[in-house]
Amino acid sequence: MATYESIIKIKGAVGDLVFYTLNGKNVVRKKSGFNKTAFTKNPSYEKVRQNSTEFGHCSRMGKALRSCLSSYIKEAGDPLLYQKFARLMTSVKDLDLTSERGKRTVGNGLKTEQGKKLLKEFQFGNVKNIVPEVRIEAQTLYTNHYHTVTNNITLVIIKPDFENYRMEFVEETFPLASGQSVSLKPGFSKDDFLLYFMVIKKEDGSITHMGFI
Repeated sequence: MATYESIIKIKGAVGDLVFYTLNGKNVVRKKSGFNKTAFTKNPSYEKVRQNSTEFGHCSRMGKALRSCLSSYIKEAGDPLLYQKFARLMTSVKDLDLTSERGKRTVGNGLKTEQGKKLLKEFQFGNVKNIVPEVRIEAQTLYTNHYHTVTNNITLVIIKPDFENYRMEFVEETFPLASGQSVSLKPGFSKDDFLLYFMVIKKEDGSITHMGFI
């Protein structure tokens, strides 16, 4: 990009040069070499096309998951949370070792132990993550030695549709006591792939912990 001085003010394209005004200055640059047809068909752009497809998938999946949790994660106090969550989705997608490049999915990544671990370790802003003593097994919630005696918890149970980017979810709220087990009835089949997100609140309603379990 270069500036130019001329009595004649030029705007638009002349040959392979483009003239325009930027911040009050007359600017000229060469036309971009990007060609949409080449991008969609040229083999040299194959890796770029693959990355673009997977990036779009991760962004849409992150947005769909966050939409189920919007009323809670807005309390995280992190304006860049959506970017961090998109990066999380990319890291999970990279764990899909069954699909070819360009077709890897967050869904397949979440079916791996490492993918589940990444999701559980993700911290939502400044809110503390759920402690490891809370777990889900066979649609039953178990707490072992939680550091408080009684709290109110909300459990969001999500059934993701990884192909259509749709999320079915239900919420259950109940008191939590140390050493307690709670049988869950989420309304989904026991064979469905489900994600569990827990929010722990004090009596005044303030959130102390949240995260996937």
